[in-house]
Amino acid sequence: MDIIRIIIAIILPPLGVFLQVGLGKHFWLNILLTILGYIPGIVHAVWIIAKK
Repeated sequence: MDIIRIIIAIILPPLGVFLQVGLGKHFWLNILLTILGYIPGIVHAVWIIAKK
């Protein structure tokens, strides 16, 4: 299941974080990082998914 979340995180980072942690602080941080730059959003999303 984590492989699917990582693939989703690469395509749409906030969705991958949402599927992992819900509407918490990490979700909103990831939206901000994705707006500021797509790559930081991906890195943060994969990090959140791999951490759990």
